[in-house]
Amino acid sequence: MTEDNYSLTTEFILTGFTDRPEMRSLLFVLFLTIYVITMVGNLGLVALIFMEHRLHTPMYIFLGNLALMDSCCSCAITPQMLENSFSKDRMISLYECMVQFYFLCLAETADCFLLAAMAYDRYVAICSPLQYHTMMSKKLCIQMTTGAYIAGNLHSVIQIGFLFRLTFCWSNQINHFFCDVFPLYRLSCVDPYINELMIFIFAGSVQLFTVGSVLISYFYILFTIFKMKSKEGKSKALSTCASHFLSVSIFYGSLIFVYIRPHSVKEEDKDIPGAVFYTIVIPLLNPFIYSLRNKEVINAMKKIIKKIL
Repeated sequence: MTEDNYSLTTEFILTGFTDRPEMRSLLFVLFLTIYVITMVGNLGLVALIFMEHRLHTPMYIFLGNLALMDSCCSCAITPQMLENSFSKDRMISLYECMVQFYFLCLAETADCFLLAAMAYDRYVAICSPLQYHTMMSKKLCIQMTTGAYIAGNLHSVIQIGFLFRLTFCWSNQINHFFCDVFPLYRLSCVDPYINELMIFIFAGSVQLFTVGSVLISYFYILFTIFKMKSKEGKSKALSTCASHFLSVSIFYGSLIFVYIRPHSVKEEDKDIPGAVFYTIVIPLLNPFIYSLRNKEVINAMKKIIKKIL
């Protein structure tokens, strides 16, 4: 095959979950429902935090930005997936693929740093409560949030830059429900080894730094909790961290499973289960994980509802 033929594949077919028409209709209804609930839950949480001054604290600022990034993740993936449910060709251009992966990578990378920032916030609140307002100043909060967005953008630009070195001359069928990097690597007629190495280095570095920050924070948190004499104090501290730790465990577990595991490029059958978790399930669950167990959020919701009614 000549070099001229390499540029012919500029559109791809997203196979999605199934080719059966009745299943595609059922999945459309399911994922449309999930999408609506996800957007209402996350954007509602962002609006609630913005409107309620009592929630203008570092923990809720991080949470609001996490909800915003979860909305970004859902918007990057689900509308295209819903459109493909009834599309005959299910085509997506190379540039649309790049844009989709850019926003996904931005959202997931920013989420990693925001979750690490939330873990540090909980560490300061539990281990150094008297110094909380000094250590978690408004300036530091803004710097950490801004840093999360900068890291997300840099990581996305780097990964997209390396994707543009690839050319596609084999099949144009992507066995996935969105344009992820590993399915694209399998279609490349250029050896994607450098891309694999870069995603392992950069994604691995992000995971190592943020997971390490979370684990260190929780080590000191648990150590401080076990030293507490009051059972009520222990219970309150544990409940404060439980929702965050649950969200972190699911999120990092699915990301590591998809992007950091050995031979992940070749194991095509394992792409979709992990991707469903971090692109669909986690953005759906996060607003409920953080809201339903949080009295301050629930009280703020009641206050807003009373004003409306």
